[in-house]
Amino acid sequence: VLFAGSVGRTDLTGGNETQMRHSLRTISHALDPETFMIPGHGPVTTLAHEIETNPYLARARRIG
Repeated sequence: VLFAGSVGRTDLTGGNETQMRHSLRTISHALDPETFMIPGHGPVTTLAHEIETNPYLARARRIG
């Protein structure tokens, strides 16, 4: 789950950090940067804004 400036927790039962990074990386490369993101928590944002400001998305793109 992508939130504005964050992501869903992977430390809870059923969470998986590797799968989360894979999903974030896939989404960030497949979608147009100007795609509106309507997160479960927080304001509406764009993928471009999240790429610039969301440390979890930046890490997923960098590390894979």
